[in-house]
Amino acid sequence: MEGRRSIVHMDLDSFFVSVERLYDSRLDGKPILIGGSGDRGVVASCSYEARKFGVHSAMPMRTARQLCPEALIIRGDFEKYSQKSHEITEIIREDVPLFEKSSIDEFYIDYTGMDRFFGCFKMAQELRQRIIKESGLPISLGLSENKTVSKVATGEAKPNNAREIPYGLEKPFLAPLSVRKIPMIGEKTSHILYNMGVKKVQTLQVMPSELLEATFGKNGTMIWEKANGIDNSLVTPHSEAKSISTENTFEQDTIDIKMLEANLIAMTEQLGTKLRQKHQLTACISIKIRYSDFDTHTVQQRIPYTSADHVLIPMVKALFKKLYNRRMLIRLIGVRFSNLVHGNYQIKLFEDTQEQINLYQALDRLNTKYGDKTVCRAIGMSVGRRRFNPFNGVAM
Repeated sequence: MEGRRSIVHMDLDSFFVSVERLYDSRLDGKPILIGGSGDRGVVASCSYEARKFGVHSAMPMRTARQLCPEALIIRGDFEKYSQKSHEITEIIREDVPLFEKSSIDEFYIDYTGMDRFFGCFKMAQELRQRIIKESGLPISLGLSENKTVSKVATGEAKPNNAREIPYGLEKPFLAPLSVRKIPMIGEKTSHILYNMGVKKVQTLQVMPSELLEATFGKNGTMIWEKANGIDNSLVTPHSEAKSISTENTFEQDTIDIKMLEANLIAMTEQLGTKLRQKHQLTACISIKIRYSDFDTHTVQQRIPYTSADHVLIPMVKALFKKLYNRRMLIRLIGVRFSNLVHGNYQIKLFEDTQEQINLYQALDRLNTKYGDKTVCRAIGMSVGRRRFNPFNGVAM
């Protein structure tokens, strides 16, 4: 039938935990918590054995340890996880015509039109088996006509399995599930729905969309559509070139290291805020220097996925020191973050405390509401507010 799409969602099961088990089989079958080891840390990831006790990602480590005292706590190695993510991305790139890397451990694949030749579910299963064989990691998938239903199907297939939702059966598949299964319905939204007497997706399906819109605004309409299996969003082609950047051309060429460092920090803070606003992480930092004679040099370094200023700033400063070796006047400096993927930084930083995460969220809310540099590091106060160009990701 014309117009039908075939969208696959793939998600690596307990990705961080699975990678750790790949390197240490003694962890198999045991409840595992990955994150900050102190009481004020948070859970970045947990095994299915730990989830049975009510543990979940982003939970304070103290609470997780109370729920599951026998759990083994691992600090985590994000560089190792990033490497594995790149490895799986390359396997998928070799196998499919169009895919989207929506996070470090999650992918969408568009197989539309391929079923007339091979059968989409068969192709997806073969790719899944190849990933399992070559990476050693468990992965689940869902197949349906759109991204939302496929993502929910993946969740129902877990762990380490696959599920296909045939055309026309999207609503019956979703109906008996908890409203929490619908993407974009988090803890706060579900709490409001529970108070309205809405616990199952079936109830959402028969509610007037106007009622949900009156309660949640535009998001209410999206919730109603997703509950009814409606999602026209496209699979966005994955591109390693995707980036954001900012440059500063000085009115007078300078060799003032403190001033240059202040500019770098201010630019890094600005880009870090943009990443977190868009729920993105970067895996590559680039620094550019243009000298007074217009001679231009750049250096870049791959890093573990992050969007945290306190991780990015030291790396930016170190790259600048590595690049700046001519000791002559500088005309321009620039910072660029590339290899972007979607992901929430707050559950990725193993060294973070809950207080630090809350601080980041508060700073971002203030800077989003009142403008860049409303709150920033003291050293960046001397640098003027910079205007961000949303069309090409370059600050002017």
